[in-house]
Amino acid sequence: MTFEQKMVIIFFTALGVVLGAALIGSASSIMVRQPPVTTMVRIAGEIKIWAIVAAIGGTFTAIEVLESGIFDGEFRAVIKQLLYVLSGFAGAQVGYFLILYLAGGNN
Repeated sequence: MTFEQKMVIIFFTALGVVLGAALIGSASSIMVRQPPVTTMVRIAGEIKIWAIVAAIGGTFTAIEVLESGIFDGEFRAVIKQLLYVLSGFAGAQVGYFLILYLAGGNN
């Protein structure tokens, strides 16, 4: 898998985690008589960091790559890992903005 392909996969995985968690989580709020739109926005905001972690494949791999890159002088690996994290962050943030749009703005 090329670097670009992995970045795209990470972006859309993070996007999917945020959208899926918010939409399915809001459906469960109906069962407990809570407002689904408010719950959807709250879940989307709270799940963003976990979406990034899930998209990059766990934190330990990222930390190991960063550690070996910094201490062994492999700065290319550090840059790639940081770009993977940024790609995951961008996907999670786009998912959050889509949920906000569906909810009708800031809640």
